[in-house]
Amino acid sequence: MKKFSTILILTLAFTLCFQAEAKKKPKTVQLATTVAQRDIAADVLKSASNYYAYPFNAGNLPALTPAPAGYTPFYIDHYGRHGSRWLIDSMQYVIPIQQLTIAERNGKLTPRGKEVLAQMWEVLKGARKRFGDLTDVGAEQHRGIAERMYRNFPEVFAGDAEIDAKSTIVIRCILSMENECQQLISMNPKLRITHDASHADMYYMNFSDKKADSLRRSNWQPAEEFRKNHVHPEYFLSKLITDSKFAADSIDSYHMITNMFDVTGNMQSHHSSINFYDLFSPEEIYDLWQCNNAYWYTIGGASPITKEYMPYIERNLLANMLQSADKAIANGKNCATLRFGHESCLLPLTCLMDLNGMGKVVNSLDSLANQWQNYKVFPMACNIQMVFYHNPSNSDVILKVLLNEHEATLPMASDIKPYYHWKDVKAYYENKLAAFKN
Repeated sequence: MKKFSTILILTLAFTLCFQAEAKKKPKTVQLATTVAQRDIAADVLKSASNYYAYPFNAGNLPALTPAPAGYTPFYIDHYGRHGSRWLIDSMQYVIPIQQLTIAERNGKLTPRGKEVLAQMWEVLKGARKRFGDLTDVGAEQHRGIAERMYRNFPEVFAGDAEIDAKSTIVIRCILSMENECQQLISMNPKLRITHDASHADMYYMNFSDKKADSLRRSNWQPAEEFRKNHVHPEYFLSKLITDSKFAADSIDSYHMITNMFDVTGNMQSHHSSINFYDLFSPEEIYDLWQCNNAYWYTIGGASPITKEYMPYIERNLLANMLQSADKAIANGKNCATLRFGHESCLLPLTCLMDLNGMGKVVNSLDSLANQWQNYKVFPMACNIQMVFYHNPSNSDVILKVLLNEHEATLPMASDIKPYYHWKDVKAYYENKLAAFKN
């Protein structure tokens, strides 16, 4: 999703302030002291936030906890994000090119700056008429997820099981759905798969909430102020431009570094050798990630800034998942419901379900990074799988929830963790939804 449309309001003021800022020493941050700093120091790709490519495969996922004796899986209730994609907005590519071209025309580019300009033209050429499209990496992610889902829970996909697959109306989501369905049918040609992508389902697949939109518009300032205070592009500019005074006077450094960071993070969406992370200092990388983390918390998490409302934009989706599960339980046959959409849905859904404590309220953006990390939830192709089990000797249905194929904790008690009794899960979420007042 395109971030911070309102930042243009602050561009002029920030540009005028930059000349004074450029004379200061680069901001120093004590690295590797918080959870996020350690994570990003170990894997810089996590700093890409929602551009982080799905990192999990058969070789690096933990073993799943066996179900209690006598229980077998029979149903999966799923919501997944589309896979890796091209950037949506052409200006994310164009703005860095424009700023580098200004420096080039004035003879101010470093050798690395000249190389980056040429590489950016190459990247933009590849993106032409593909803005927002699923990439080959994205298709591979979904085929891998489908294959592991089939192998982890073969009982669900046995025989002529019915698979109900739905997507939002966006092409990259439809293609993500088709890649998973094609993988499943290749493993069991007897599967009966229906696929759909319709405006009729958007009320729960990707609900447009007017109150949420209003809260975003009226409460963007704290996250934007946090962002402005954490963008310090001195090292970045020195790698590209030879003259710091020229950079202060002539370069829109704020938009240049933030858009270049988007391009840098999203290069992992492609099979490409181009890498721009050397342009940023560790401090710049961490601070730019913090900016994006704060943004996503205010628009998707239980942030006091947006009245703790944002998780509830997925109330219709959670209700649909509960209803679909009840229907499958009543039917008793092995089957699956697969839904494909966006990180702007899966993140608030994760917070609404409070998986792994992601529904927590954090009062200060300054302390957010050590308590709430976006990359743990929504890399490209992120997914929630609610896996249901039954036992022929009793009527008790149990489930476990996988967040990105890892067993997740739920906000209710259980004597069989990481499994939970469906009656407890259903009651908890139905009560939560019933208590919600719009």
